[in-house]
Amino acid sequence: MSARRTTQIFCASTLYGAATLAAALDSGCFGRADRRILLVTNNAAVPETTPAVDEAEGFERLRGRFDSVLSWNETISPLHPAGWTPRGSDLPMLQRHLRRIWDLGGDRVELALESPQVTPALAIAQLLPDAPVTVYADGLMSYGPTRNKIDPMIGGRVRRLLHLDLVPGLEPLLLAEFGAVPEAVPAEAFTKVVEELSGPVAGAAGPAAAAAAEGPALLLGQYLAALKLLTVADEEELHLRMVRGAVARGHRRLVFKPHPTAPDAWSRALVDEAERLGAELTVEDRTVLAEVLYRELRPALVVGCFSTALLTARSFYGLPVARVGTGTLLERLTPFQNSNRIPLTVVDAVVPPLEEGGADEPAGPVPSVAELNDLVAAVGFAMQPKIRADLREAAARHLSGPHAELTRQHFTRRRLTVLDLPGGLPIPRHPKVRRLARRALRLRKELRKRSAARK
Repeated sequence: MSARRTTQIFCASTLYGAATLAAALDSGCFGRADRRILLVTNNAAVPETTPAVDEAEGFERLRGRFDSVLSWNETISPLHPAGWTPRGSDLPMLQRHLRRIWDLGGDRVELALESPQVTPALAIAQLLPDAPVTVYADGLMSYGPTRNKIDPMIGGRVRRLLHLDLVPGLEPLLLAEFGAVPEAVPAEAFTKVVEELSGPVAGAAGPAAAAAAEGPALLLGQYLAALKLLTVADEEELHLRMVRGAVARGHRRLVFKPHPTAPDAWSRALVDEAERLGAELTVEDRTVLAEVLYRELRPALVVGCFSTALLTARSFYGLPVARVGTGTLLERLTPFQNSNRIPLTVVDAVVPPLEEGGADEPAGPVPSVAELNDLVAAVGFAMQPKIRADLREAAARHLSGPHAELTRQHFTRRRLTVLDLPGGLPIPRHPKVRRLARRALRLRKELRKRSAARK
């Protein structure tokens, strides 16, 4: 009897994710396999108008690591990857169908997924129910708690969490409730993959001349309005603050890397603002990774809000970085359990502000690794107190400790009160009084919603 064939399926929705997988493969994070499939998912609102991962510039240089590339969008067409999960009654039929069309037969399948708590990763895990799962995290969200409660039949299959070591010493919280073991993908492997994506960078004048010339300030756009974290006007003002802050620091050459779906009008406003201030701004219109630009431009400063690329610039490339807007977003981010909160917390804590002395972006002391782990654990518990009930003691310790006041902006008084944590308002112990207090809070919230709707 012949041994079963092993097929590894790697799911990727972004070029950054594909690069992370390539680095993990190069550094031996995955065992031997008879076949390796890259399953591409395009989760854009209108996939037909947005290039998929395998159509991105530089992807062909990564393709050789996989035996074949499949499209999840084509597999489930005309359904949208972000909105479809199989019905329970259809699972046996769809499981057989998937094995047939992907030529899996009786293969032993291993999965590498991005976010098993949401589609499309959730759907893929359901359709391959016997496959052990490795979750790989390609950004700062790996340091935060799992955003939704996961079915134990899926969460229990997660063996480990592969992540880039963006903040050395900081322990990821993601999927720890299932015993997933964090494993860092070596930074050297990731930067080597970036070299493949960017190719040669020395100009005609040679590498010595390129090194002697000071690079521009690189401004990173994120398009937070699309996530409803800011209004369009507020995000445009955020980018203008990047321009003003960089010029105030003495930079006269600026490069803006917009989010691929951001409006063109934003870029025009930034060019005009830079010109008004006596600087020159160019817009990077290629859909390349920010890390590719780090190699090509060797920027003198990288500016962003809470992009993961700020931490790759600092930790992997040794570039100076600065943040803008984290204080404002920490105040506005709702609900409290929004999964962007931990990336915001980490960047606000470890990256210095661009605008020195700014009232809304205060510069505090950089926390030690132990202090940062305590802060992230406290915020993580406040975000997901049911999923990570084990972090209550760490949260109470941080919030009653000597660093609590320095990190108070990361918590809301209401959240601390609801969870009965240090820093919250005293909670009446009589049941009737507590019911009245909860009713008053609900009424206040409803009135705010109605007021906002009228506006």
